[in-house]
This record gives sequence, structure tokens and C-alpha cells, in this order.
Amino acid sequence: MDAGDDWRAQLQPAARGRIVNKIVLTLRKHLPVSVPEGLVELQRIAVRFEDKVYAAATSQSDYLRKISLKLLSMESYANTQQNPGPGHIRQE
Repeated sequence: MDAGDDWRAQLQPAARGRIVNKIVLTLRKHLPVSVPEGLVELQRIAVRFEDKVYAAATSQSDYLRKISLKLLSMESYANTQQNPGPGHIRQE
């Protein structure tokens, strides 16, 4: 086993599940779904995203940093869309 893989063995599946749930909650805030199929799709998106970050991360702190940055950027993007700032006229 490669030394870089050691951190993965220490990360419990339940911890990964909690992270996926957090991603789903963030997605649901910004992509409201009204049908069960939509929620299933958000879950799939969250699982794929988490899995890609997990595979690419070099350490547990790198993994958590990448997940956190993505969630923050999603929040920031959503806030920018909702509050475009002074001088911007929203067309409804």
C-alpha cells in the first residue's frame, strides 16, 4: 500500500456519508427539487463529486479543504445570483 493511501483507510465510510449529505443539503438549497427523482439525482451528483475529490485528494486535509472550498463557492455563487449588488436591475 502506498503511503499516500494511508489517510483513506482512516476515513470512516460514515464520515464520507456525512459529507455527501452536506453536499446534498447545499445543492437542495440552490436547486430546489419537488419530485423524488430530483432528490435521487442530487444524491447521485453529490456521490460522484465526493468520490472524485476523494480519489484526487493527497491527504485527509486536502480532501476536506477541496470539499469545503467547493461548498463555499456554491454558497458564494448562489448569494451573488440572489443579491447582484447595486446598480443591477432584476428583470422578472
